[in-house]
Amino acid sequence: MNALKKATLAGTIAPVYLLYGPESFLKEECADMIKKAAFPNPGDAACNTLVLYGGDITPGELVSKASEYPMFSPRQLIIVRQFEKMKKPSTRELQKQHEEKFNRYMLSPAEFTVLVLDADPVDKKELDKYPFSALKQCRTDFPAIKTPDIFAADRAKASGWEFDPDALKAFTAYIQPSSREICQEVEKIILYASARNSEKRIMAADVLDCVGISRTYNVFELEKAIAARNLRLSSGISLMIMDQEGQKEGLGSIVRYLATFYIRLWKLSMPGVRQLPAGEIAKILGMYGKQEYFVKNYLTYARSFSLQDTEHAIAALRDADGALKGLRPYPDEKFLLLQLMQQLLG
Repeated sequence: MNALKKATLAGTIAPVYLLYGPESFLKEECADMIKKAAFPNPGDAACNTLVLYGGDITPGELVSKASEYPMFSPRQLIIVRQFEKMKKPSTRELQKQHEEKFNRYMLSPAEFTVLVLDADPVDKKELDKYPFSALKQCRTDFPAIKTPDIFAADRAKASGWEFDPDALKAFTAYIQPSSREICQEVEKIILYASARNSEKRIMAADVLDCVGISRTYNVFELEKAIAARNLRLSSGISLMIMDQEGQKEGLGSIVRYLATFYIRLWKLSMPGVRQLPAGEIAKILGMYGKQEYFVKNYLTYARSFSLQDTEHAIAALRDADGALKGLRPYPDEKFLLLQLMQQLLG
């Protein structure tokens, strides 16, 4: 994606693009970037951009439209959404004709047309078949976001901003790992923070204010309360987080977070792990990018727990998860939470 962006911003516009993958927001953003590069004048873009949907058009019909000269402009842009769902002709003979027509066009595309094909993921075997086989050189992948912290930090950096490590942890703890939500929330936080921040640094307070999370009742304070073995405070913070989550996540989010927390502590209890360099410890704990900053926190927390403590906690969390999935009855989630906290810290 970076290579495509660099080339487009430098003024190099290809005749055909295949934007492939699940991240629709990034594909839409890329298509818009291509449009702006192809038509510096927004008025020209409005008059010479055609948006089609794969299910409404056959390959042969697409080629016919791409081969038509534009009116009142030296260039036209055709965007095909859901390209992977392109309509098949009615007979095998027609399908073969359309395939040949499509392949010929891809070998020698029209100079006056920019064709942007937006496709969602298909079976890997299909990528080696028509029509994708004719588009290998045109393909740019937009895979699912696997490291939301790095993606969010890079997104902020592109706007001239930087996340404070605690702010980035808060952000990734509460935001779904999709490019659309991450980009929209980063934009919102920057807009909020710019009103009072001349250093262009996003702080945890900015994140907590914007996403509606209490500064007192969040995962940072829950970690500290558990490490301090404060049963009352840990239970209270968890209940407040559940209330903020509403019916969407409830206790399930607490159980998942604490499972990650205790598994990391369990890994730190293994012989020799704490003596390794911070970068190696981060890999063992499954912490990447900006998350490596928090290795020191876990090293501090680990002093409060023995191997037996962490194994007991993991077993209790597994039992709570089973109850949430219907393996055993319980009165309500608040009762289950308090029972869990007593098992963890009582």
